[in-house]
Amino acid sequence: MDDDFKLNKYQEEKPRFLLRILWAIINRTIFRLIIGKKLFFLRVGLLKIFGAKLHNRVLIYPSCIIFAPWNLKVDSYSCIGPNTEIYNKAEVVIGKNAVISQGSYVCSSSHDISKKILPLVSKPIKIGDNVWVAADTFIGPGVTIGEGAVVGARAAVFKDVEPWAVVGGNPAKFIKKRELKE
Repeated sequence: MDDDFKLNKYQEEKPRFLLRILWAIINRTIFRLIIGKKLFFLRVGLLKIFGAKLHNRVLIYPSCIIFAPWNLKVDSYSCIGPNTEIYNKAEVVIGKNAVISQGSYVCSSSHDISKKILPLVSKPIKIGDNVWVAADTFIGPGVTIGEGAVVGARAAVFKDVEPWAVVGGNPAKFIKKRELKE
């Protein structure tokens, strides 16, 4: 290994550092104490105070961990389920009537493995309208999940998902087209 390669020299920008600390404390205390579906509006209000762009009718469970509310947009009647984590160093946009099920991890950052120092790389994530991300799923940086798509439980999504597709596995692969029955 080169003498000039030392991870202790690694630095990354920490925008809104003090706000991040304050939000982390609130997210892990007050936010979690506002339990029940009937009090969803208090959680939505707290997130909006910290810059989240949320429709008034979204359900975000109290056990969610959200890294940066100011990088979160959620449209009407969507749900972020229990024990989900939104690591949104870059923007995460969730469309209307979308469900992010329990235990899912939405991660907008990774590291550039082509460089020794492994600098952080962040890319936005877009989850379309009427999408269901099933339990314990990983969504990686830069991914777009098209309208109406379904991501199966425990899938790991590293590439875009076409609209109305059903995908699953690690890495997630196309299973079939989603067809609605009336």
